[in-house]
Amino acid sequence: MLDARSEGYVTADGRQIGGVLMEMKNITLRFGGVVAIKDISFDIREGEIRAIIGPNGAGKSSMLNVISGFYHPQEGEVWYKGQRRPRMRPYQVAQQGIARTFQNIALFEGMSVLDNIMTGRLNHMRSGFLSQALWWGPAAREEAENREKVEKVIDFLEIQHIRKTPVRRLPYGLKKRVELARALAAEPSILLLDEPMAGMNVEEKEDMSRFILDVNDEFGTTIALIEHDMGVVMDLSDRVVVMDYGQKIGDGTPEEVRNNEEVIKAYLGVAHD
Repeated sequence: MLDARSEGYVTADGRQIGGVLMEMKNITLRFGGVVAIKDISFDIREGEIRAIIGPNGAGKSSMLNVISGFYHPQEGEVWYKGQRRPRMRPYQVAQQGIARTFQNIALFEGMSVLDNIMTGRLNHMRSGFLSQALWWGPAAREEAENREKVEKVIDFLEIQHIRKTPVRRLPYGLKKRVELARALAAEPSILLLDEPMAGMNVEEKEDMSRFILDVNDEFGTTIALIEHDMGVVMDLSDRVVVMDYGQKIGDGTPEEVRNNEEVIKAYLGVAHD
């Protein structure tokens, strides 16, 4: 097992993972009498791909919503970059450098791909509403600079051919890629992906897996993802935390999780001869 006190670790393929970037300490989240998350602790280290897995209803999306500020736990603490994070709204969490995609695609269907991705730059725009409306001086220069960064994301994700297409006309797999592009446009320190492969065919999953690895490798972006495809999880992840009925039942490398008896019984299933 990894030493929780260490400053980082080296992956099997030789990548150096840094120290703890975010830590969830004894998180408990309740909705009335329902306990969605019960006393869960784990960390996310700088530069790693951290997977959160478990059966439906395990509390995975609730945990992602705690990280992104949509939910506020009744107990426990969220630590980010060495400091305890106070109660924050989602836009404040985004301003800290945490971006996300959603399990159900949340794009502006009537807007073009380019305009959707530009919304990911809102936290980087400083001009006032009036100067933006008039589009002159600093506002025009600012938009041009943000547009340039968005174009780089479009090139990176190989969606140049649909940049002016209204999102509603796109197939499902490309919509997922546009949502990833919007999150990347925010230049996040931590990228949260909620079931990025859901509903995709094999080819689309291969493309998305490649882009996730490229984002992590080329941008150095720390990634936390929820995913049900165990092949994808085991191939992409550096470490995996496993939830079941709101509790943590496993945490470690993919190999450690794969061989964890409690995880096998609760989620992965027992192999049959």
